[in-house]
Amino acid sequence: MKAKEKKKDKKSIVKPLFGVLVVAIVVGCALVPLMQNLNFGLDLQGGFEVLYKVESIDGTKVTSDMMKSTYKTIEKRIDVLGVTEPSIVVEGDDRIRVQLAGVTDPEEARNLISQAANLTFRDTSDNLIMSSDVLKSGGAKVSQDSYGKPAVALSVADNSKFYRATKKVSEMSDNRLVIWLDFDPETDSFQTEQANCGSLSNSKCLSVATVSQGFSSDVIIQGNFTEQEVNSLVELINSGSLPTKLTEVSSKTVVASFGADSLSKTFVAGVVGVAGIILLMCAVYRFSGFIASIGLLFYTAITFLVFWLIGGVLTLPGIAALVIGIGMAVDATVISFSRIKDELYNGTKLNMAFKLGNKNSFMTIFDSNITTLISAVILFIFGESSVKGFATMLIISTIVTMVVMVFITRYLVGLFVKTGYFNDKLRAFIGIRTEEIPKIEKKEKRVHEDWKNVDFVGKRKWFFLASSLMIVIGIISLGVNGLHLGIDFKGGSSITVQSSQKLTEKALTKDIESLGYEVIETDQIDDETYSIKIEDSLSRKQVLKTEDYFEEKYEATTDIGVVSNIVKQELVKNAVISVILASIAIVIYVSLRFTFKFAIAAIIALFHDVFMIFTVFSLFQIEVSSIFIAAVLSIIGYSINDTIVTFDRIRENIHAKFKNKLKTKEDLNEVVNISLRETLNRSLMTTFTTLIPVVSLILLGSHEIITFNLALFVGFVVGVYSSIFIASQLWIEFSKRNIGKANQKRWYEEESDEVEELTVKGINA
Repeated sequence: MKAKEKKKDKKSIVKPLFGVLVVAIVVGCALVPLMQNLNFGLDLQGGFEVLYKVESIDGTKVTSDMMKSTYKTIEKRIDVLGVTEPSIVVEGDDRIRVQLAGVTDPEEARNLISQAANLTFRDTSDNLIMSSDVLKSGGAKVSQDSYGKPAVALSVADNSKFYRATKKVSEMSDNRLVIWLDFDPETDSFQTEQANCGSLSNSKCLSVATVSQGFSSDVIIQGNFTEQEVNSLVELINSGSLPTKLTEVSSKTVVASFGADSLSKTFVAGVVGVAGIILLMCAVYRFSGFIASIGLLFYTAITFLVFWLIGGVLTLPGIAALVIGIGMAVDATVISFSRIKDELYNGTKLNMAFKLGNKNSFMTIFDSNITTLISAVILFIFGESSVKGFATMLIISTIVTMVVMVFITRYLVGLFVKTGYFNDKLRAFIGIRTEEIPKIEKKEKRVHEDWKNVDFVGKRKWFFLASSLMIVIGIISLGVNGLHLGIDFKGGSSITVQSSQKLTEKALTKDIESLGYEVIETDQIDDETYSIKIEDSLSRKQVLKTEDYFEEKYEATTDIGVVSNIVKQELVKNAVISVILASIAIVIYVSLRFTFKFAIAAIIALFHDVFMIFTVFSLFQIEVSSIFIAAVLSIIGYSINDTIVTFDRIRENIHAKFKNKLKTKEDLNEVVNISLRETLNRSLMTTFTTLIPVVSLILLGSHEIITFNLALFVGFVVGVYSSIFIASQLWIEFSKRNIGKANQKRWYEEESDEVEELTVKGINA
């Protein structure tokens, strides 16, 4: 009879297991073409990025209409290049960032965008008479002058304005109207350009005509133009006559080979990291860990699908956010599994333990993910370029975590719980030994208790002392050494040189000095690649000269990034604002969900974590770049995530074990000790699963994001330390004055069904 039952039990899980595996294989196969169709950023496929400062031609303040017009014009010009999914982003009131991934000729792109094609009509004293807004959009055509030579015909849009302007010129003593392309008042003048006017190759002065009366008809620009010059001029004018001028303030060129190398390294690191997480999950949670790993496959597929649907551009930091997001997504599963195991240790049957564990873990998962989402949204608002890409992926990852790891994974695990097959196989199901489960019917009590003899609260003075010592060391280090700021924060240029010929630091330093620049730092990436940082923010001509120099001498490919003071100042300002706003938002949320004491303890712990990262980076002089800010905000989100899990258990235990009232300091200490013992394994497990992909990215990933991953590594370790030994201990200090007072219920908490015991002196008190 028993043999038949076992055979029936085995059959009961075959069908759902087969179904889950088939769906997983289908999702895995669909993931491959989905990833191939994603838009990759320039750091993964090479390309060109440039940030422009937008200024009005006449020196007036740039308006929103001017910015819109400039944006549309740049968009039209990029269309000529045939770039798929270009990124054009307005930053602030007067800047536009253009990213062109996959561009093979960055100089051609730069020329097309930066040639403003600002047609202006001026008198011979260089005073502005009319701008290009009198012309029809796309109204330039190839034509011929009266002698049959190539010329450009312009269609006038505002005839009355054109008439008034030409009438004004006709009444001047020198009644000549000069047509200019990209007139610069500091360098250009009709008096110096008069001899060359009409020769597009030698002068920006296109044409000069005598105006004897007012005109309201179309205009012909004639000069000594070749047919090719006329065609180019028509294309430029029709692509948009900008109402503004563009000044390049920073740029970055990534050679395709660099991008491909970064992609392959990061992909390998990601696969290794995810494989490590899966192995750890299966080792700790057995069959449930295996099902959760399938949930990770769904998580990855849905994340990529959403990213593709919104037209996101995948960058190196974006991949890092995804890989790290996988580690953090496991946290939702770990919290649920920890709760299920906790119920099983109390003697609850598997089916009910599954229901109660999932119910009790939901709000904890929700709170922890919302705080991460807050940091990600603020990072998206104030971030730029690759930082914004990281934030986008982090936002998607956080939302998908709530959908997949909470609902889909629970549904999958629930399928097997319902079969009853694992009712007496709990070790195979979730890693619990049978002897650790009390038999309720025999009135056995719980025997399993993790960290039973550890007094976390009793040692809190040592933890405070250790943290205080590190803070003092950090203050001294920051005062003496400061931070090793990258060019993102200092301004300057980063030059990456790659060649099959032998390169040495000494030779490259001499090369840079011969070009007239001062070397700040030289870093050898591998045998064929060096990264050189210089103080100068290279101009467009200097970038070309530097690239040509290394190509001629070493047959090298060169990747050059330039950051100006304008960008540096904006980056520093946004970094400070981001951290402050994220902190304020988290305090408000934690205050609403818990109490203000919890919020203050949490935010002090957060600043402790952030300061520890700065301390480590200062002590070891690790470079601080723009992506470092993304790492700091990620740590803020992660650390508060971990802290909230602990706080949630403290609040629950106050309600369940102390009837919502702590009467003595011993009660206060005990509730924290109990809560830390119950959550420590989950905290360690989450930290390990998050650190696995981070370590993988440090060891195997791209050089470009190594400092980012180092910051995450330090932050994750410090984050779990502060959640256990700092945040909860601070809450004790803040709560001492409330001893004996009932804990106020929050608006979302349910009333307890339990009847509180009446205390009568002499009987039970």
